[in-house]
Amino acid sequence: MRIKLGVFSLLLVLLSAACQPVAPACHPESITYLAASNASYSPNDQDDQPTAVQLIEINGREMLVDQVVRGTLCTGSWSGTIYVPCQIQIYAWEENPDFLENCALSIEPGTVVYVAAHNDEPYYQGCSCHTGEVGE
Repeated sequence: MRIKLGVFSLLLVLLSAACQPVAPACHPESITYLAASNASYSPNDQDDQPTAVQLIEINGREMLVDQVVRGTLCTGSWSGTIYVPCQIQIYAWEENPDFLENCALSIEPGTVVYVAAHNDEPYYQGCSCHTGEVGE
């Protein structure tokens, strides 16, 4: 009886630990929200993006990426492997997070985009949820 109670207690502790909320991937202060009314979506506004391959830690392992996005997440041409860190600027939204809707951002087919704010998840087909497009 004591063994069954001990096993049950251990399982209860393990299950309750698994139910803890996941810590946010990015601190709220790390992402800068720009006023949408001041948005000017010119490719010339893009910060200089390094083109050299960089070594970045993603999900606990080091990976080579073609570009680390810096500054405003709204302009540019992405191809290869891209990393979007927490320290970015995006345009604020009201209802749906469609902050890429009027942007001059081009993502080449076959591009893999790792997004820190989404727990470093890879995206292979772009992200229609942020462009205002229906379906994916």
